[in-house]
Amino acid sequence: MFDFSDQVILVTGPAGNLGSAVVYRFDRAGANLVLFDRHLDRLEKVFGDLAKSPNHLLVGSVDLTDPDTVENAVKRVIEHFGRIDVLVNTAGGYRVGTPVHETSMEMWDFMLNLNARTAFIMCRAVIPFMIQTGTGAIINIGARSGLKGVANAAAYGASKSVLIRLTESLSAELKLHGINVNCVLPGTIDTDKNRESMPDADYDRWVEPEAIADVILFLSSDAAKAIHGASIPVYGTG
Repeated sequence: MFDFSDQVILVTGPAGNLGSAVVYRFDRAGANLVLFDRHLDRLEKVFGDLAKSPNHLLVGSVDLTDPDTVENAVKRVIEHFGRIDVLVNTAGGYRVGTPVHETSMEMWDFMLNLNARTAFIMCRAVIPFMIQTGTGAIINIGARSGLKGVANAAAYGASKSVLIRLTESLSAELKLHGINVNCVLPGTIDTDKNRESMPDADYDRWVEPEAIADVILFLSSDAAKAIHGASIPVYGTG
């Protein structure tokens, strides 16, 4: 069991299946949690138990694609806790199904903004404070599709490829500052939505959100201090 007592963990996309698993894993490990979401009421509904604790900070009205909004939210965290030890960018999305020549510009921009721009803006806002303290960890969520293009998923694959390259560049820039930057590459995550969309699949081969969360906690811990710029596959047996 990892111990994150007195550490401040910032999670984006916390209300999603993976995000909530990450939040509760860190909570059980004693962390002070900061959760960013567009909707404060959604945070309070999903994490009502955390909202009641002064050890945690739930921040709504955060548009992760808007630099000013993010920077103001991060400054609020610094004013409240004085530091950010770990940033976990679980915010993202999945849209596939059309070949490139039928993919709209709106869909292309949506995928790049949701999966790559958000992580870029969050990292840019948090890193100066991590450099000041000389320590920190950043974990991004890539995908197997970011390693190799497949048919009918160009926008999604490109956005995750950008995220992997971003992770590698950040690592090269920050490792001498005591900051670890890595990403995980989940396989098909065992969620109700995925089961509904793929009713004939072998669910036993999928990876549970909690299993991915365990890898994220490892990468956030001192046990992973020697790991920089890695893309860790977490595929289950699929």
